[in-house]
Amino acid sequence: MENMFRLIDNDQEAATNRCIWVNGPVIVGAGPSGLATAACLREQSVPFVVLERADCIASLWQKRTYDRLKLHLPKQFCQLPKMPFPESFPEYPTKRQFIDYLESYASRFDISPKFNECVQTARFDETSGLWRVKTVSDAESTRTEVEYICRWLVVATGENAERVMPEIEGLSEFTGEVVHACDYKSGEKFAGKKVLVVGCGNSGMEVSLDLANHLAKPSMVVRSSVHVMPREIMGKSTFELAMKMLKWFPLWLVDKILLVLCWFVLGNIEKYGLKRPEMGPMELKSAKGKTPVLDIGALEKIRSGKIDVVPGVKRFNGNRVELVNGEELDVDSVVLATGYRSNVPYWLQESEFFAKNGFPKTAIGNSGWKGRTGLYAVGFTRRGLSGASMDAVNIAQDIGSVWKLETKQPTKRSTASHRRCISQQF
Repeated sequence: MENMFRLIDNDQEAATNRCIWVNGPVIVGAGPSGLATAACLREQSVPFVVLERADCIASLWQKRTYDRLKLHLPKQFCQLPKMPFPESFPEYPTKRQFIDYLESYASRFDISPKFNECVQTARFDETSGLWRVKTVSDAESTRTEVEYICRWLVVATGENAERVMPEIEGLSEFTGEVVHACDYKSGEKFAGKKVLVVGCGNSGMEVSLDLANHLAKPSMVVRSSVHVMPREIMGKSTFELAMKMLKWFPLWLVDKILLVLCWFVLGNIEKYGLKRPEMGPMELKSAKGKTPVLDIGALEKIRSGKIDVVPGVKRFNGNRVELVNGEELDVDSVVLATGYRSNVPYWLQESEFFAKNGFPKTAIGNSGWKGRTGLYAVGFTRRGLSGASMDAVNIAQDIGSVWKLETKQPTKRSTASHRRCISQQF
C-alpha cells in the first residue's frame, strides 16, 4: 500500500494518454464545492486532481446566471473555507464579485482544474479496490479519452448541474421565444413584450422583477404554495436571524416567529396568489430541502400590478397559453425558471450511496457527505454554500487522516501529483 501513495513528479500528460494514476482523490466539478474540497485537501497536504467539463471554474455562475444576480445571503454565510470575502465587498456580493472571489480562491490554493474533461463514467473496481473515472475531451478539435485511476472519488457536480425542461403540451410549437433561466441575461431585449415566467422560486421571482424593471409585462406562473420572506427584517438578514433563533428555540417556534414577522413586513401575500405551505419555512427546508423565496422587490411589483401572478399552465396554442383555470393569455416570450437537477445518475455507476434523483440517500441535514469504498459527495445537503463548505472540511479531514497515517508524512503543503499509467492492468 505504501507504494500507492509514493509522491511522484508532476510532469504534464501528453494528449495520447489513455490511463492516469492519481496519487490522491479525483474531484469531479470545479464549482464552489469542488474548489472548497481542493483547498481543504491542500491544507491537509493531500494531492488531488480536479476534473471540469467546462472551460472555466464555476461555470454555472460564469455562464448560466442572469446579469443582476447577487448572493441571496450575507457574505459570511457564503464564503468558502480558509478565505473570507474581502472587507470591501458589500454584504450581498454581485455575480462578478463572487466570480472574482472564486478565481482568487483557486489561485491562492494553487488549484488548477483539468478543463474540458467531461466524465463519461465512474465506477469502483472491486478487483483492484480503486475507482476508474473515464473522461472525454473535445478541446481544440481533438477528441481525447482518458481513464483516471484513484483510491478516492469526490462528487462535486452539485445540485444544479443540468437544467430542468418541463413537458407542457404545445410548448414545442410555441411561436415565440422560449429560454431557460440559465440562458436569460437581462430583460432589456424584452421591453414592451408579454413574457410568461414559468416558476416562482428565487430565480422566477428575480427574473420577473428584472423584466418589470425593463418595462416588459411579465406574468409569473405559481402552481403551488410558496414561502416568500423579506431578505431582511429590521435591517437584519432574515436567514441570519433564523440561524440565531435556532440556537435557542425549537424549529416549530422559530417558524412561528418568522411567519409573524413576515406578516408584519409583507402583509397578507395570499391575496396576490401566493399561498403559503402548511409546513413552516425552516421546517420545509430541513425536511424537503425547499428554499424559501427571499424577496428583493418583486412583491412590490406584484402589488402594483407590474407583475401578474397566474396559476399553472395547461397547454400552449400558437402564441397563446391556456391556464388551468381556463383563462387564456397572449404571450410573446417564455422564460422557464423551472430549476435544475443533479447529473450524477448519468455517469456514476453506483446505487448504494446515491439515489436515482442524483442525491445521496441521506442528503438532507448534517450527513450525506461520505459513502463506502472511498466515495464522497460535497454540496448535496441542500444547505447552500455554507453546507458545501462543511462537507469539504469533513471530506478533507477524513481523507487526510488516512493519507497521513499510511504515508507517515509530517504536516506540510504539497502539490498535486499524478503520473501516466503504462497499462490499465493492476
